[in-house]
Amino acid sequence: MNRYKFLFSNTVLFFISSFSSKFLVFLLMPIYTAVLSPAENSDVSLMMQTANLLIPLVSLGISNSIIRFGLDEKYSKRTVFTTGVFTLGAGYLLLIAAFPLLNMVDFIHKYIWMLYLYLLMSCSRTLVQQFVRAKTYTKLYAFDGILATVNTLVLVCVFLLKFKWGAMGYIAAIIGADFLSVVFLSVITSVWRYFDISKLNKAVAKEMLKYCLPLIPASIAWWITNVSDRYLVAYFCGDTVNGIYDISYKLPSIINVFATIFLEAWQISAVKESGANHTSRFFTNVFKAYQSVVFIGGAGIILLAKPLIRLLADEAYFEAWTFVPVLILATIFACFSTFMTSIYMVEKRGGLNLATMSAGAVANVVLNLLLIPKMGAQGAAVATFVSYVIVFGLRAVNTRKFININISPIQLIINVALMGAMSYAMIADLPRNVLISIVITVVIMAVNVKPLLGFANQLLKGILNRKRGKA
Repeated sequence: MNRYKFLFSNTVLFFISSFSSKFLVFLLMPIYTAVLSPAENSDVSLMMQTANLLIPLVSLGISNSIIRFGLDEKYSKRTVFTTGVFTLGAGYLLLIAAFPLLNMVDFIHKYIWMLYLYLLMSCSRTLVQQFVRAKTYTKLYAFDGILATVNTLVLVCVFLLKFKWGAMGYIAAIIGADFLSVVFLSVITSVWRYFDISKLNKAVAKEMLKYCLPLIPASIAWWITNVSDRYLVAYFCGDTVNGIYDISYKLPSIINVFATIFLEAWQISAVKESGANHTSRFFTNVFKAYQSVVFIGGAGIILLAKPLIRLLADEAYFEAWTFVPVLILATIFACFSTFMTSIYMVEKRGGLNLATMSAGAVANVVLNLLLIPKMGAQGAAVATFVSYVIVFGLRAVNTRKFININISPIQLIINVALMGAMSYAMIADLPRNVLISIVITVVIMAVNVKPLLGFANQLLKGILNRKRGKA
């Protein structure tokens, strides 16, 4: 199959799988912002983000190896899956041993048992999902995403609106949906057939751990860059401001939704195309189209930030729109950085992933400490933006020795300048700022149309060539 068509087909399937679950956060915003106060929302956010910090530690990052080694035909699927189960089990035992320490943290203490259940179900679901992806059961993966969305929505409505469980009900709904997903995928694929102790292979296990263990501190560094600002905003500005700031992240997450869906499909193409002819050209063409989509989408969200916040959140959270423009820019560079991670994945260079992400994490913490006391939550947004620019810059340079991607620096600078001008017009509330933003959005679309047409042309060639082959 044509490489562009293969990537497009997988993207469509992963879109079906992930969009509904990713979009769920917007469906739920009117519910939980009406039920939970900004301070309560801050508590839930901090607990959930703490769980996200612990996930790579509990799972020992093994899900990364499941997809990377599971896609490689020279490794036994039974060996890969069995190694994953044993690794996750070992990580969860370490989590149990850490119970006294975690129980000492104030906002965790209130939800400690929920946290443990959340981690168990989340890690288990990710393990099974990644194995399903490695088996290329993309249609099943897609259906599971839809089913999980429906389950979460139903459980949230029951626990929050009917039982009035508040913050605990929101967390319980996610746990329940993850549990049902694990049961569904396990039954449909008979995944237990791939758990075979006799297939454990010391050499393969060592290779898998060698690949995934450096990704644990890399994930932590990514978490620090992406989430530490929430803790520092809560510390310097209070829970109410942090609750509002947390809501502002929901709009940039629209970009993340589409980027994550695409990157799930892209990982498969990246691994399959490694070592093939014209790899650099293929990676470059895909990145240029990806860059165009992200910038156009980001401009559209900045333009609509005010009405979207008013539509999706309670009036108490309206101020959140002021943080959206800078966070959009930060998210764009986070997406670019993640794209570059696919090269580390192909080359099994977890150490470079760690080094670049660690530089961003250090910059983020330092900038947060400097800017939040002076600029409030807006300082946190600026710190996040600068940190991701640093990470992307480092990765754009050091990945060239593996796969030389032309990042189109002039187009990149023009796009950032236009987005920066739009962000300033909106935040500073300049006269006719909406008109200015509309004009800039149109210019951004014009600047970015050529790479999209080029990608569409390659995709169309693949479709036509396939039809001619059948004729």
